[in-house]
Amino acid sequence: MSMTSLVAQTLQRQIFCGTYQPGSMLPGQRELADSMGISRASLREALSMLEALGFVRSVPGKGTLVTRGTEQPSSTPAERGDAPDLQQLWQFRFCMEPASAALAARNMPADQAPRLWGLQARMEDIAITRDMVSASAADLDFHRLVAELSGNRHLQQLMWSFDSEIGRAVQLPFAETDRIHDVLHEHRAIAAAISLGDADGARTAMQNHLRSSARTLGLGFVEP
Repeated sequence: MSMTSLVAQTLQRQIFCGTYQPGSMLPGQRELADSMGISRASLREALSMLEALGFVRSVPGKGTLVTRGTEQPSSTPAERGDAPDLQQLWQFRFCMEPASAALAARNMPADQAPRLWGLQARMEDIAITRDMVSASAADLDFHRLVAELSGNRHLQQLMWSFDSEIGRAVQLPFAETDRIHDVLHEHRAIAAAISLGDADGARTAMQNHLRSSARTLGLGFVEP
């Protein structure tokens, strides 16, 4: 797990246990970074992750508000003004990821199936704790692995070249905490189709997964 994820996970745990109450302001960034023994850059990245996940909200001129449990998890992309960028990202993912899933179904060696189902099991365990930081990280790892299992190094490199954008994209739907159960079901369908060598089923399952996450965000995009 990256330093950013570790810091975000620590703050998430402190919010869950009541160290930082919903509706309160977090300490200033300098104070908080010093108390955790991390750089302010790492803290800012972690706060950005927690904001995407619906735990905090930046309040201009005041600081960082703990929002978990006090308001809607996050604004819609349209309200934030980033809908056009996300629409283009979802179009890109809709081109790339269903193709990766279909190729993975055709090309995955049998001895790689445990890696795919191991990630699924990891996410099943995470769902019990409702650790959204770990859930979004496991979600991203799943999509990375599907690209790897495609056997096409160009698709895999393309996935990695957009890692930060896709990483942010998979975080956003988890602001709706019940979304984790949808992801479990959708990933299970993708993994099952890949394991069975069902290329058409894997493609369709990935498309359905991307459509579902877009709906969670209230995001409309024109499918390629």
